[in-house]
Amino acid sequence: MLPLRQRGIFNRRLLICLFTGFASGLPLYVLISLVPAWLRREDVELRDIGLFALIGLPYAWKFVWAPLLERFPLPLLGRRRGWMLASQIGTLVAIAALPRLDPHAQLGMIAALCALIAFLSATQDIVIDAYRRELLPDAELGLGNALHVNLYRLSGLIPGSLALILADQLPWGPVFAITAAFMLVAIGLTLSIAEPTHAAPPPATLRESVVEPFREFFGRDGTRSALAMLAFLVLYKLGDNLATALATPFYLDLGFTLSQIGIVAKHAALWPMIVGSLAGGLLMLRIGINRALWIFGAIQIVSIFGFAVLARVGHELWLLAVAIGFEYLGVGLGAAALIAFMARATTAHTATQLALFTALAALPRTAINAGAGFVVEAVGWENFFYLCALLSVPGMLLLPMVAPWNSQDHLQPETGR
Repeated sequence: MLPLRQRGIFNRRLLICLFTGFASGLPLYVLISLVPAWLRREDVELRDIGLFALIGLPYAWKFVWAPLLERFPLPLLGRRRGWMLASQIGTLVAIAALPRLDPHAQLGMIAALCALIAFLSATQDIVIDAYRRELLPDAELGLGNALHVNLYRLSGLIPGSLALILADQLPWGPVFAITAAFMLVAIGLTLSIAEPTHAAPPPATLRESVVEPFREFFGRDGTRSALAMLAFLVLYKLGDNLATALATPFYLDLGFTLSQIGIVAKHAALWPMIVGSLAGGLLMLRIGINRALWIFGAIQIVSIFGFAVLARVGHELWLLAVAIGFEYLGVGLGAAALIAFMARATTAHTATQLALFTALAALPRTAINAGAGFVVEAVGWENFFYLCALLSVPGMLLLPMVAPWNSQDHLQPETGR
C-alpha cells in the first residue's frame, strides 16, 4: 500500500470535492427540509406535503437530457463549467422566489417552481458528477466521494437548521433569500476551478451521445449483469431514503419546535456525518468499495430502528439527538460507498452513464417517497420505520452478484485514469 500522502490524500482535487458536495446538496435540502417545514407551518396537509416528493422526478430522469449537455457545451467556461454556472444562477433565483407565492392559493405554482429547482439542481449534478469523475484518479474515488457526500450532507444544515432557526425570528421571504444566497459559494467554485481533462471528445452527433453510453454499458458484461446492477442502484438505499422522506414533519408531529429541530436534530448529525464519511472514505482505501457496500449497508438498516424507537418514546431531546446522529452515520457511509461504486462503473461516457446511475439511485427519494405521507397516516410513524427497514433488505441481497465480498478490488493496486 502506498503512503497516504503519496496516494494523493492531501491535494487540491479532494478540496474541490468538498465544494462540489456543498453545491450539489444545498438545492436538494431546500426541497426536502425547508419547503416541507414552510408548508407544514402554513398548515398544508401532510399528504399534500408528501406528494411534493414527486417534484424530485428530474433527479430520476436526468439521464434523459445528460446527452444534450455532452453534445452541446455552452460557449463560456468549458464543457462542464458552463452548464454548472447556468444551473447555479437559475437555482439561486428560483429559491429566492418561492415565498412570493401563497401556500394555500398557489400550491400548484409552488410545486411547479420546486420542480424547476429540482430540474436545475439535477442539471448541476450531471456536470458536477462528470467533473468529479474526470478529476479523480481511481485510487481517490472512495475518499473523494466520501468528502463530496460529507459536504453534501453538511450543506443540509443551511436550509435544515439555519433557515429553521431564522424562521422563528423572520418572515419566510428573508429566510429563503438568505438560503438562496449560499448558492454564491457554488458559483464561486465554478469560476475558480479549471476544466478537467475529458476522457473523450464531445460526441460528433446527438445520436452518438444518446446511444453509445447505453450500448457500451449493456454490452460490457451482458444484459443480465447490467439489469442486476441497475436494480441494485434503486434498491440499496430504498429503505434509508424512505425513512428520511418526511423527517422534518415527523419531528414536528412529535412536538419539537423549529428551533429545537434546527439546533438539536440537525447539529446532532454533524459530527457523526463528518467522522463517518471520512472514516468510510479512508476505510475504502483499504478494504475496497465492494466490502464497504456490505458493511455500510448493514449499518444503514440498523440505524433506521433509531427512528422507530423515537416514534415510540416521543418527545425526548436526547433521544432525538442519538437517533439523528446514528442515522446520519449510516446515510453518510452508505452514500459514500454507493457513489464510489457508480463512479467506478463509468467509462468514457462519463456524464450520461453517471446521470443514469445516480438517477436510479435517487428514484426512491422521488416516486416512491411520494406515498410516504399516505403510509404514515395508515400505519403510524413507528410501523412506518419498521417497513423502511424491511425494504432495505432486497438491495443487500443483490450484493453477491454486483459487488462480491471476495472480489480483489481491495487488493489490487489502483492507478490513475
